[in-house]
Amino acid sequence: MTANITDLSAVRRPVAEAQGLPNAHYIDPGVFNEEKHAVLFSSWAGLGVTADVTEPGDAKPMTFLGMPLLMVRDKGGAVRVFQNICRHRGMILVEEARKIEGAIRCPYHSWCYGTDGRLVSTPHVGGPGQNTHESIDRNLLGLIEVRSHIWRDVVWINVDGNALPFEEENADLIARWAEFDKPLYHGGADSAFQLEVKCNWKLAVENYCESYHLPWVHPGLNSYSRLEDHYHIEKPDAFSGQGTLVYRQLKGTQGEVFEDFEGLSEKWNEAAEYITVYPNVLLGVHRDHAFAIILVPESEARTVEHIHLYYATPQTDDAMRAANTKQWKLVFEEDIFVVEGMQKGRHAPHFDGGRFSAVMDSPTHCFHAWVAGKIETHRSTAQAAQ
Repeated sequence: MTANITDLSAVRRPVAEAQGLPNAHYIDPGVFNEEKHAVLFSSWAGLGVTADVTEPGDAKPMTFLGMPLLMVRDKGGAVRVFQNICRHRGMILVEEARKIEGAIRCPYHSWCYGTDGRLVSTPHVGGPGQNTHESIDRNLLGLIEVRSHIWRDVVWINVDGNALPFEEENADLIARWAEFDKPLYHGGADSAFQLEVKCNWKLAVENYCESYHLPWVHPGLNSYSRLEDHYHIEKPDAFSGQGTLVYRQLKGTQGEVFEDFEGLSEKWNEAAEYITVYPNVLLGVHRDHAFAIILVPESEARTVEHIHLYYATPQTDDAMRAANTKQWKLVFEEDIFVVEGMQKGRHAPHFDGGRFSAVMDSPTHCFHAWVAGKIETHRSTAQAAQ
Protein backbone atom coordinates (compact mmCIF):
# COMPACT_ATOMS: atom_id res chain seq x y z
CA MET A 1 0.00 0.00 0.00
CA THR A 2 1.63 3.25 -1.14
CA ALA A 3 1.50 6.19 1.25
CA ASN A 4 0.41 9.63 0.21
CA ILE A 5 3.65 11.61 0.63
CA THR A 6 2.34 14.43 2.76
CA ASP A 7 3.97 17.81 3.27
CA LEU A 8 4.91 18.08 6.95
CA SER A 9 7.01 21.24 6.72
CA ALA A 10 4.44 23.40 8.51
CA VAL A 11 3.88 20.96 11.38
CA ARG A 12 7.29 21.38 13.01
CA ARG A 13 7.27 25.16 12.99
CA PRO A 14 7.02 26.99 16.35
CA VAL A 15 3.57 26.52 17.84
CA ALA A 16 2.38 30.05 17.02
CA GLU A 17 3.13 29.47 13.32
CA ALA A 18 2.50 25.74 12.94
CA GLN A 19 -0.30 23.84 11.26
CA GLY A 20 -1.54 20.46 12.43
CA LEU A 21 -0.94 17.19 10.66
CA PRO A 22 -2.67 17.04 7.25
CA ASN A 23 -6.00 15.26 6.79
CA ALA A 24 -4.37 12.21 5.21
CA HIS A 25 -2.80 11.32 8.56
CA TYR A 26 -6.28 10.57 9.87
CA ILE A 27 -8.19 9.14 6.92
CA ASP A 28 -5.73 7.66 4.39
CA PRO A 29 -5.01 3.88 4.76
CA GLY A 30 -1.64 4.31 3.04
CA VAL A 31 -0.54 6.99 5.51
CA PHE A 32 -1.84 4.86 8.37
CA ASN A 33 0.42 2.05 7.14
CA GLU A 34 3.36 4.45 6.89
CA GLU A 35 2.77 5.61 10.48
CA LYS A 36 2.56 2.01 11.62
CA HIS A 37 6.21 1.55 10.73
CA ALA A 38 7.52 5.10 11.20
CA VAL A 39 5.83 5.88 14.50
CA LEU A 40 4.37 2.83 16.25
CA PHE A 41 6.77 0.00 15.37
CA SER A 42 9.86 2.17 15.85
CA SER A 43 8.92 3.40 19.34
CA TRP A 44 8.11 1.87 22.71
CA ALA A 45 4.37 1.37 22.19
CA GLY A 46 1.92 0.14 24.81
CA LEU A 47 0.50 -3.33 24.20
CA GLY A 48 -1.25 -4.39 27.42
CA VAL A 49 -0.75 -4.69 31.17
CA THR A 50 0.85 -7.39 33.28
CA ALA A 51 -2.42 -7.67 35.20
CA ASP A 52 -3.69 -9.54 32.13
CA VAL A 53 -1.33 -12.43 32.92
CA THR A 54 -1.16 -12.61 36.71
CA GLU A 55 0.09 -16.18 37.25
CA PRO A 56 2.94 -18.23 35.72
CA GLY A 57 1.63 -19.97 32.63
CA ASP A 58 -1.04 -17.35 31.89
CA ALA A 59 -1.15 -16.50 28.20
CA LYS A 60 -3.18 -13.87 26.36
CA PRO A 61 -3.32 -13.59 22.55
CA MET A 62 -3.40 -10.03 21.27
CA THR A 63 -3.34 -8.26 17.93
CA PHE A 64 -1.34 -5.08 17.47
CA LEU A 65 -1.68 -3.36 14.09
CA GLY A 66 -2.45 -6.68 12.45
CA MET A 67 0.43 -8.49 14.14
CA PRO A 68 -0.61 -11.62 16.10
CA LEU A 69 1.12 -11.51 19.49
CA LEU A 70 1.08 -13.63 22.63
CA MET A 71 1.72 -12.14 26.05
CA VAL A 72 2.89 -14.84 28.45
CA ARG A 73 3.99 -14.97 32.05
CA ASP A 74 6.63 -17.68 31.90
CA LYS A 75 7.20 -20.36 34.51
CA GLY A 76 9.82 -18.11 36.14
CA GLY A 77 7.31 -15.27 36.55
CA ALA A 78 8.64 -12.96 33.82
CA VAL A 79 6.19 -11.39 31.35
CA ARG A 80 7.28 -11.84 27.75
CA VAL A 81 5.82 -11.10 24.32
CA PHE A 82 6.12 -13.46 21.37
CA GLN A 83 4.72 -13.54 17.88
CA ASN A 84 1.75 -15.89 18.21
CA ILE A 85 2.80 -18.21 15.41
CA CYS A 86 4.39 -21.63 15.09
CA ARG A 87 7.82 -21.60 13.45
CA HIS A 88 6.80 -24.58 11.31
CA ARG A 89 4.00 -23.32 9.05
CA GLY A 90 2.98 -20.05 10.71
CA MET A 91 -0.13 -21.41 12.42
CA ILE A 92 -1.69 -19.32 15.20
CA LEU A 93 -0.79 -21.01 18.48
CA VAL A 94 -3.24 -19.64 21.05
CA GLU A 95 -6.72 -18.42 20.09
CA GLU A 96 -8.10 -17.47 23.54
CA ALA A 97 -6.63 -16.38 26.86
CA ARG A 98 -5.81 -19.40 29.01
CA LYS A 99 -3.28 -20.98 31.33
CA ILE A 100 -0.52 -23.02 29.73
CA GLU A 101 -0.33 -26.12 31.92
CA GLY A 102 2.48 -27.85 30.06
CA ALA A 103 3.73 -26.46 26.79
CA ILE A 104 2.35 -24.14 24.12
CA ARG A 105 1.24 -26.71 21.53
CA CYS A 106 0.57 -25.89 17.91
CA PRO A 107 -2.83 -27.37 16.97
CA TYR A 108 -1.65 -28.08 13.40
CA HIS A 109 1.34 -30.46 13.72
CA SER A 110 1.78 -30.42 17.51
CA TRP A 111 5.13 -28.66 17.67
CA CYS A 112 5.49 -27.56 21.31
CA TYR A 113 7.12 -24.55 22.96
CA GLY A 114 7.97 -23.69 26.54
CA THR A 115 6.57 -20.53 28.08
CA ASP A 116 10.08 -19.12 27.67
CA GLY A 117 9.74 -19.57 23.90
CA ARG A 118 12.03 -22.59 23.47
CA LEU A 119 11.03 -25.19 20.88
CA VAL A 120 10.88 -28.37 22.97
CA SER A 121 9.09 -30.95 20.83
CA THR A 122 8.72 -31.69 17.10
CA PRO A 123 6.76 -34.97 16.85
CA HIS A 124 7.29 -37.06 13.68
CA VAL A 125 9.35 -34.30 12.08
CA GLY A 126 11.75 -36.90 10.70
CA GLY A 127 9.05 -39.38 9.75
CA PRO A 128 6.65 -41.57 11.77
CA GLY A 129 8.09 -42.06 15.23
CA GLN A 130 11.14 -39.89 14.44
CA ASN A 131 10.85 -36.70 16.52
CA THR A 132 14.09 -35.08 15.35
CA HIS A 133 15.78 -34.38 12.02
CA GLU A 134 19.15 -32.90 11.22
CA SER A 135 17.54 -30.09 9.21
CA ILE A 136 15.47 -28.89 12.17
CA ASP A 137 17.64 -27.16 14.77
CA ARG A 138 15.35 -26.54 17.73
CA ASN A 139 17.79 -24.01 19.17
CA LEU A 140 17.16 -21.77 16.17
CA LEU A 141 13.40 -22.22 15.95
CA GLY A 142 12.04 -20.92 19.20
CA LEU A 143 9.16 -18.46 19.24
CA ILE A 144 9.98 -15.05 17.78
CA GLU A 145 10.23 -12.74 20.77
CA VAL A 146 9.28 -9.08 20.57
CA ARG A 147 11.42 -6.68 22.57
CA SER A 148 9.46 -5.64 25.64
CA HIS A 149 9.71 -3.71 28.90
CA ILE A 150 7.48 -3.30 31.96
CA TRP A 151 6.89 0.11 33.55
CA ARG A 152 3.89 1.16 35.62
CA ASP A 153 2.40 -2.29 34.87
CA VAL A 154 2.22 -1.44 31.17
CA VAL A 155 3.82 -3.92 28.78
CA TRP A 156 5.69 -1.78 26.25
CA ILE A 157 6.96 -3.26 22.98
CA ASN A 158 9.47 -2.06 20.41
CA VAL A 159 8.61 -4.02 17.28
CA ASP A 160 11.54 -3.02 15.07
CA GLY A 161 14.00 -3.48 17.93
CA ASN A 162 15.89 -0.26 17.19
CA ALA A 163 14.64 2.13 19.88
CA LEU A 164 16.94 3.20 22.70
CA PRO A 165 16.54 1.19 25.93
CA PHE A 166 13.22 2.10 27.55
CA GLU A 167 14.87 3.59 30.66
CA GLU A 168 17.01 5.81 28.45
CA GLU A 169 14.22 6.79 26.08
CA ASN A 170 11.95 7.76 28.98
CA ALA A 171 14.51 8.85 31.57
CA ASP A 172 12.98 12.29 32.10
CA LEU A 173 9.47 11.00 32.78
CA ILE A 174 10.75 8.22 35.05
CA ALA A 175 12.63 10.86 37.04
CA ARG A 176 9.63 13.20 37.09
CA TRP A 177 7.45 10.52 38.64
CA ALA A 178 10.14 8.93 40.80
CA GLU A 179 7.95 9.45 43.88
CA PHE A 180 5.42 7.04 42.35
CA ASP A 181 8.00 4.30 41.83
CA LYS A 182 6.10 2.03 44.18
CA PRO A 183 3.99 -1.12 43.83
CA LEU A 184 0.80 -0.65 41.81
CA TYR A 185 -2.18 -2.86 42.51
CA HIS A 186 -4.68 -3.34 39.72
CA GLY A 187 -8.22 -2.92 41.01
CA GLY A 188 -9.40 -6.11 39.32
CA ALA A 189 -12.23 -6.86 36.91
CA ASP A 190 -14.28 -3.82 37.93
CA SER A 191 -11.26 -1.53 37.37
CA ALA A 192 -10.75 -2.31 33.69
CA PHE A 193 -12.94 -1.38 30.74
CA GLN A 194 -12.72 -0.63 27.04
CA LEU A 195 -14.07 2.17 24.90
CA GLU A 196 -14.34 1.79 21.13
CA VAL A 197 -14.08 5.11 19.35
CA LYS A 198 -14.53 5.88 15.67
CA CYS A 199 -11.45 8.00 15.28
CA ASN A 200 -7.78 7.87 14.46
CA TRP A 201 -5.67 7.01 17.50
CA LYS A 202 -3.80 10.34 17.35
CA LEU A 203 -6.96 12.34 18.01
CA ALA A 204 -7.36 10.56 21.35
CA VAL A 205 -3.79 11.55 22.21
CA GLU A 206 -4.29 15.15 21.11
CA ASN A 207 -7.42 15.55 23.18
CA TYR A 208 -5.79 14.04 26.28
CA CYS A 209 -2.77 16.33 26.09
CA GLU A 210 -4.63 19.58 26.72
CA SER A 211 -6.97 21.08 29.29
CA TYR A 212 -8.32 23.78 26.93
CA HIS A 213 -11.55 21.84 26.34
CA LEU A 214 -12.45 21.27 30.01
CA PRO A 215 -15.06 24.04 30.50
CA TRP A 216 -17.18 22.83 27.60
CA VAL A 217 -16.60 19.06 27.45
CA HIS A 218 -16.13 18.25 31.17
CA PRO A 219 -18.27 20.77 33.08
CA GLY A 220 -18.46 18.54 36.15
CA LEU A 221 -14.70 18.18 36.40
CA ASN A 222 -14.19 21.84 35.56
CA SER A 223 -16.51 22.89 38.38
CA TYR A 224 -13.70 22.29 40.88
CA SER A 225 -10.56 21.66 38.79
CA ARG A 226 -10.87 24.79 36.70
CA LEU A 227 -9.06 25.68 33.51
CA GLU A 228 -6.90 28.17 35.42
CA ASP A 229 -5.82 25.43 37.85
CA HIS A 230 -4.05 23.52 35.08
CA TYR A 231 -0.50 23.70 33.73
CA HIS A 232 1.30 22.29 30.69
CA ILE A 233 3.79 19.43 30.72
CA GLU A 234 6.10 19.16 27.72
CA LYS A 235 9.23 17.19 26.87
CA PRO A 236 9.85 17.46 23.12
CA ASP A 237 10.21 14.11 21.37
CA ALA A 238 9.16 12.18 24.47
CA PHE A 239 5.91 13.14 26.21
CA SER A 240 3.44 15.93 26.88
CA GLY A 241 0.28 16.52 28.84
CA GLN A 242 -1.23 18.55 31.63
CA GLY A 243 -1.32 18.81 35.37
CA THR A 244 -3.79 20.23 37.85
CA LEU A 245 -3.22 21.97 41.16
CA VAL A 246 -6.65 20.89 42.41
CA TYR A 247 -7.34 17.20 42.83
CA ARG A 248 -10.42 16.19 44.83
CA GLN A 249 -10.26 12.73 46.38
CA LEU A 250 -13.24 10.43 46.06
CA LYS A 251 -14.94 9.86 49.42
CA GLY A 252 -17.07 6.98 50.61
CA THR A 253 -20.38 7.20 52.45
CA GLN A 254 -18.57 7.65 55.77
CA GLY A 255 -15.99 10.07 54.40
CA GLU A 256 -13.38 7.38 53.86
CA VAL A 257 -10.79 7.71 51.08
CA PHE A 258 -8.37 5.39 49.29
CA GLU A 259 -4.98 5.02 50.97
CA ASP A 260 -2.22 7.23 49.59
CA PHE A 261 0.93 6.00 47.93
CA GLU A 262 3.60 6.12 50.62
CA GLY A 263 6.24 8.81 50.83
CA LEU A 264 4.75 11.39 48.50
CA SER A 265 5.76 15.03 48.87
CA GLU A 266 3.24 17.71 49.80
CA LYS A 267 2.98 18.69 46.14
CA TRP A 268 0.70 15.72 45.58
CA ASN A 269 -1.75 16.54 48.36
CA GLU A 270 -3.90 18.32 45.78
CA ALA A 271 -2.00 17.93 42.51
CA ALA A 272 -2.39 15.34 39.75
CA GLU A 273 -0.76 14.85 36.36
CA TYR A 274 -1.94 13.40 33.05
CA ILE A 275 0.76 12.61 30.50
CA THR A 276 0.89 10.90 27.11
CA VAL A 277 3.98 8.75 26.75
CA TYR A 278 4.49 8.80 22.99
CA PRO A 279 3.13 7.19 21.00
CA ASN A 280 0.00 5.59 22.50
CA VAL A 281 -0.09 5.38 26.31
CA LEU A 282 -2.02 7.87 28.45
CA LEU A 283 -1.04 7.84 32.12
CA GLY A 284 -2.55 9.57 35.14
CA VAL A 285 -1.20 9.82 38.70
CA HIS A 286 -2.89 10.99 41.88
CA ARG A 287 -2.03 10.66 45.56
CA ASP A 288 -4.32 7.63 45.98
CA HIS A 289 -4.74 5.97 42.57
CA ALA A 290 -3.40 5.90 39.05
CA PHE A 291 -4.56 4.81 35.62
CA ALA A 292 -3.17 3.67 32.30
CA ILE A 293 -4.95 3.96 28.96
CA ILE A 294 -3.50 1.99 26.07
CA LEU A 295 -4.69 3.13 22.66
CA VAL A 296 -4.77 0.25 20.20
CA PRO A 297 -5.26 1.45 16.61
CA GLU A 298 -7.56 -0.89 14.66
CA SER A 299 -7.59 1.17 11.46
CA GLU A 300 -7.08 4.75 10.35
CA ALA A 301 -10.55 5.56 11.73
CA ARG A 302 -11.06 3.20 14.66
CA THR A 303 -9.32 2.91 18.02
CA VAL A 304 -9.91 0.79 21.11
CA GLU A 305 -9.03 2.41 24.43
CA HIS A 306 -8.05 -0.09 27.14
CA ILE A 307 -8.40 1.58 30.57
CA HIS A 308 -6.92 0.17 33.80
CA LEU A 309 -7.15 1.63 37.32
CA TYR A 310 -4.54 1.05 40.04
CA TYR A 311 -4.29 1.62 43.78
CA ALA A 312 -1.62 1.87 46.49
CA THR A 313 -2.84 -1.21 48.37
CA PRO A 314 -3.98 -4.66 47.22
CA GLN A 315 -7.28 -4.38 49.11
CA THR A 316 -9.72 -1.52 48.48
CA ASP A 317 -13.37 -0.97 49.28
CA ASP A 318 -15.52 -2.58 46.59
CA ALA A 319 -18.12 0.20 46.48
CA MET A 320 -15.53 2.97 46.34
CA ARG A 321 -13.54 1.21 43.69
CA ALA A 322 -16.66 0.74 41.55
CA ALA A 323 -17.58 4.40 42.06
CA ASN A 324 -14.12 5.50 40.98
CA THR A 325 -14.33 3.39 37.83
CA LYS A 326 -17.77 4.82 37.06
CA GLN A 327 -16.51 8.36 37.59
CA TRP A 328 -13.57 7.98 35.23
CA LYS A 329 -15.62 6.12 32.65
CA LEU A 330 -18.01 9.07 32.53
CA VAL A 331 -15.12 11.52 32.05
CA PHE A 332 -13.58 9.48 29.25
CA GLU A 333 -16.95 8.94 27.55
CA GLU A 334 -17.48 12.70 27.51
CA ASP A 335 -14.55 12.96 25.10
CA ILE A 336 -15.94 10.53 22.53
CA PHE A 337 -18.12 12.98 20.63
CA VAL A 338 -15.14 15.35 20.35
CA VAL A 339 -12.64 12.89 18.90
CA GLU A 340 -15.26 11.37 16.61
CA GLY A 341 -16.33 14.83 15.49
CA MET A 342 -12.75 15.76 14.64
CA GLN A 343 -12.40 12.49 12.72
CA LYS A 344 -15.43 13.40 10.59
CA GLY A 345 -13.97 16.85 10.13
CA ARG A 346 -10.79 15.44 8.59
CA HIS A 347 -12.82 14.58 5.49
CA ALA A 348 -13.22 18.30 4.73
CA PRO A 349 -10.86 18.68 1.74
CA HIS A 350 -9.80 22.27 2.39
CA PHE A 351 -8.94 21.79 6.07
CA ASP A 352 -5.19 22.39 6.33
CA GLY A 353 -4.53 20.70 9.67
CA GLY A 354 -5.75 23.64 11.72
CA ARG A 355 -3.95 26.07 13.99
CA PHE A 356 -2.79 25.92 17.60
CA SER A 357 -3.28 28.36 20.41
CA ALA A 358 0.28 29.23 21.36
CA VAL A 359 -0.90 29.53 24.96
CA MET A 360 -3.31 26.60 25.34
CA ASP A 361 -2.34 24.00 22.71
CA SER A 362 1.43 23.63 23.04
CA PRO A 363 1.29 20.08 24.53
CA THR A 364 -0.76 18.97 21.50
CA HIS A 365 1.60 20.69 19.10
CA CYS A 366 4.48 18.93 20.87
CA PHE A 367 2.89 15.60 19.92
CA HIS A 368 2.25 16.66 16.31
CA ALA A 369 5.87 17.77 15.94
CA TRP A 370 7.10 14.43 17.29
CA VAL A 371 4.94 12.43 14.87
CA ALA A 372 6.10 14.58 11.96
CA GLY A 373 9.73 14.14 13.00
CA LYS A 374 9.39 10.35 13.20
CA ILE A 375 7.84 10.21 9.74
CA GLU A 376 10.46 12.46 8.19
CA THR A 377 13.23 10.32 9.70
CA HIS A 378 11.56 7.18 8.36
CA ARG A 379 11.27 8.67 4.88
CA SER A 380 14.90 9.80 4.88
CA THR A 381 16.08 6.36 5.95
CA ALA A 382 13.99 4.67 3.28
CA GLN A 383 15.27 7.05 0.61
CA ALA A 384 18.89 6.50 1.64
CA ALA A 385 18.40 2.75 1.36
CA GLN A 386 17.28 2.97 -2.28
